[in-house]
Parts: sequence; structure tokens; C-alpha cells
Amino acid sequence: MKTRALFTAGMSALVLGGTVFVCATGPGGIATASTRAETDVEKAAAREVATARKAFGKGKYDQAVAHAEAAVGFGPQVASYRMLLAQSYLRAGRFSSARQSFADVLALEPSNGGAALQLALTEIAEGNWDGARRTLDANASIIPASDRGLAIALAGDPGTAVEVLVAAVRTPGSDAKTRQNLALALALAGRWQDAKTLIAVDVAPAEVDKRIMEWASFARPTSASDQVAALLGVTPAQDSGQPVALALNMPRGTALASTGSVPVETVAPSQPATAVAVATEASLPAETSVAAVAAPASYVSFGPRQEMVQSIPARVARMKPEPRDTPGAAVSPIVAPKAARLVTAKPKPVAGAAVAPRITAKGNFFVQLGAFESAAVAKDAWGRATRREAGFGGQKPSGMPIKSAAGSFYRLSVGGFARNDANALCKSYKAKGGTCFVRASAGDQPASWVK
Repeated sequence: MKTRALFTAGMSALVLGGTVFVCATGPGGIATASTRAETDVEKAAAREVATARKAFGKGKYDQAVAHAEAAVGFGPQVASYRMLLAQSYLRAGRFSSARQSFADVLALEPSNGGAALQLALTEIAEGNWDGARRTLDANASIIPASDRGLAIALAGDPGTAVEVLVAAVRTPGSDAKTRQNLALALALAGRWQDAKTLIAVDVAPAEVDKRIMEWASFARPTSASDQVAALLGVTPAQDSGQPVALALNMPRGTALASTGSVPVETVAPSQPATAVAVATEASLPAETSVAAVAAPASYVSFGPRQEMVQSIPARVARMKPEPRDTPGAAVSPIVAPKAARLVTAKPKPVAGAAVAPRITAKGNFFVQLGAFESAAVAKDAWGRATRREAGFGGQKPSGMPIKSAAGSFYRLSVGGFARNDANALCKSYKAKGGTCFVRASAGDQPASWVK
């Protein structure tokens, strides 16, 4: 899962050397020494933040940590500085330091759901599953159910996670990421066949068995940090905690000291799952080796939701089992193209512009556009899709009701194409901001609203 750092401007009271500087001016508005000192400190903090952000963007997380620590030193009460520091620690694999920093952010901003969720994740990574569940319970109102449900599963309570995510999936507007998070929670609860059925709602048939085997490996961590590290795509590092001098409200001049950390080899709670057991439950070949499967792909994502169902990335860090979709990365809203102005001359083709593919050949392949709560919602989605992609014009949509452990959905697709034509159409649609994938026919029938 990609994490999002929050960078905001502004500073509160600055504590330097145990002295609190306040904004003050002398007679006639002339700045005093205290004001000038505060301005210098603010500028220094801003420089450190800018440098940290730049390093973070380039994936140089150790450098980001160093500069974010300096920024926090200049402005210990600025929540955005501490959020930047927490995110940098997290991406550097320093879970103990990240946990303390996220706790500090939450103390400064009690309504910060992203900090609360990531605090729970770092607690899970340290093996403090009871503490993580308490954090999730205490902040249930500010953490989206789709994110909270998956975190509960990782904290060793997949049964409760399934309950939370089933409710989220049945909420109007739920998306593919939420369903996939529910599917993962079902797998962690040992309900492999239910997980497989739900995966198939949003994933191409050829990818279903592959994902099940990846999840089988994911369900058997060897240390407490394995699953969280896989979801975030980070490598755990030995970490003694953030410098004591950076503790919230800590007076300046305090010597740096270790806060201690939980050994990364602590074993996480999991359900034993052998390759044969998983293969049997999910109707896969028993000879398939779980050990041969690479680290789980990042399908889980604690991030923003999208209006239409997405195809899931190839990694477990972005998995969402129930109706929900990643304080993950914010997704830009789908915007209908602006109306073109009338022209008298023939417009010249724009280099690199996506052109609607010509569909001529017929075949057995379909472009799946998503799974929705009902045929009515799917019809509305089809209307948006045709406005975005000219290639859908004149095509008849297909629809099919699907039943799963999460409830009933209506799958929307368009097809009867040759494979190359289906691939070209899906590629064109994606280039214009849509989401889709190509699959073979699976009993698709004309949509219920098509006469």
C-alpha cells in the first residue's frame, strides 16, 4: 500500500532550549528579537520539510527521516511535521519509531483517522495485537470500515473482520477494493472457497487461482512484521525507537536514548494453512507448492475509494475484501470530458492521443467494467462509460447477477470481441481514466435494461 504523508504549512508555539517564543512586536509594529528568532526557526523548519519531502518522493527514506526529525525538532507541536516523520519511519521499515510518531500525531490531532489506522498497523507489526485492536476500536468512528476491517483481520481477529467488511460491502457505493479486502479476511478466517468466489467477482478468471495461492503464503507469516511489511512493500529494519529528544512535549536538551522495540522475529498469530489444505479447500491442484509462491502481491490498499470497480494490482499490499476501496492514496474523481468546440476545418490528430479502436472482428472475449450493487447502478455506470469511451458507442452491454458470501452484485461487461479488439478497447478506456479487464465469456447475457 502506498502511504500518504500529510504536508501542511504553519507552525504553533516553538520550543527552543526550553524557551517558548511567541509572536510579539514592539512599539510601532517593529519586530522584536523574539519575533525574528521565531521567523528564522520557521524558515529552518520549512527547509527541512521541503528536503524531507523531496527525499521521500525519491524513495530515499533514511534521508527523509533525518530531515523530518530536524523539522520536528524545530516545531515539536506541528502535527504535519510529525506525520511526515511517521510516514518516513514507516517507509524505512522502522515500525517502533513509526508507532511512537503516529501516536504523537493522534495526540495532536485526535480526528486524524489516517494516523489512527497506521498506528494500529505498526502495533500489529510489533506483535502488539491486543493494543492494535484497542486502537481500532477506540477510533472506529474515524477509520473507514473497509480499512478497519482488514486491519482487524491482520490483528488476529478475522471473524470480526468478516462481520465489519460484510457490512461495508453491502453499503451503497462499495467498490472492488472493499470486496477484495473481505475476500482476504475470509481467507485468513479459513473460508477459502468463499474467498475464491468473491475474488472472481472483480478479477479475471485466469488470476483467481494465482491470488489464492499468494494469499495462502500471506496467511502463514513467520514474524509479526511480515504481513504489514508485505502490504506496505517495505523491508523491516532493526529499530530502537525515535530519539527521546523528539518525544511530544519533551524539554530541549534531553539526551537521546533508545525507547526499545519488539524483536522483528516475533511470530504473528495466523491460521495454519498447508499447501494441500488450501488447494483442497479452494479446489486447486494439491501439488501446487505454497512455498514456491512469491511474497503476496499488493492487492490490499489502505487508500481512497473510486467510483467504479477497479481491477486489483498485482500485489497483496492493496487488497480490500469487502465493499470499500486504499489513509490510502487519494484518487482523482472521474470527470466527464468537456464538450468540444465546433470547428470548420478538419482537426489534426494529436500525437499520443487515445483513439477509439475500431471493433470489427467477433469472438469470445469481454471487457468487464465492474460489479455493482444492482442492475440500476450498473446501468448508470454504463452511461458514464459510454460518455468517456467512444468505442463503447453502438455496443450492447452485458449483465449478470452474481451471488457471493458478501451478497449479490450485478456484473457489467461488453463483448463478443476478438481478443485483440477487446484488449485494444480496454486499453483505450483505461487511457481515459476508466477501469476494466479482459476475460473470456462466462455466460454473459444482454443487460436487463437492453431491449
